[in-house]
Amino acid sequence: MTSAPLHSSPFVNPAVAGLLLAAGGGRRLGGRPKALLEHRGGLLVDHAVGTLRDGGCGPVHVVLGAAADEVRARAELSGCAVTVNPEWTEGMGSSLRAGLAALAGTDADAVVVLLVDQPGIGAGAVARVRSAYRSRTSLAAASYAGERGHPVMFGADLWAELSAGAVGDQGARAYLRAHRDAITLVECSDVAQAYDIDTAEDLFHLE
Repeated sequence: MTSAPLHSSPFVNPAVAGLLLAAGGGRRLGGRPKALLEHRGGLLVDHAVGTLRDGGCGPVHVVLGAAADEVRARAELSGCAVTVNPEWTEGMGSSLRAGLAALAGTDADAVVVLLVDQPGIGAGAVARVRSAYRSRTSLAAASYAGERGHPVMFGADLWAELSAGAVGDQGARAYLRAHRDAITLVECSDVAQAYDIDTAEDLFHLE
């Protein structure tokens, strides 16, 4: 893996979409869909959409699953491309595939993928990862004290192979392991915290 400087990309106008994976049912939260958790006066899904937009990504694609109708009714998703993943119970891999399928055929040169349950990752981290774009084969990820995390950016030429390997609850992990040496790491520990909202014990982060 290589590390990226923090200056802006020399590519002025790459079309970098945002992809928010927000389909999970919150099994370890007693079946409370994570997208519907409240955070800073709104829903967690709204916060994450704003993070991608404020980080310079657009358009923003959102993949829903659990309680999709309720999320659509309550969330502020205007301007977003929304995909409902009917196979969301199979795990994150199916949602990643659904999101990439929705992006196929668009003019996006790359996509920044963010998870709905990581509200400690703000627009600053998204902007840094986005700025690592160099070509449609770019592969970059946020780094926290040297450890790879989210968000992750995938150039459009990588999507077919990425989608083919996105199975179960692994999401992009298998792909990232296989292409470890090609990843540009972008240190973000000074602007973000990469915690997850997985269990009831994690909910204090939302207070």
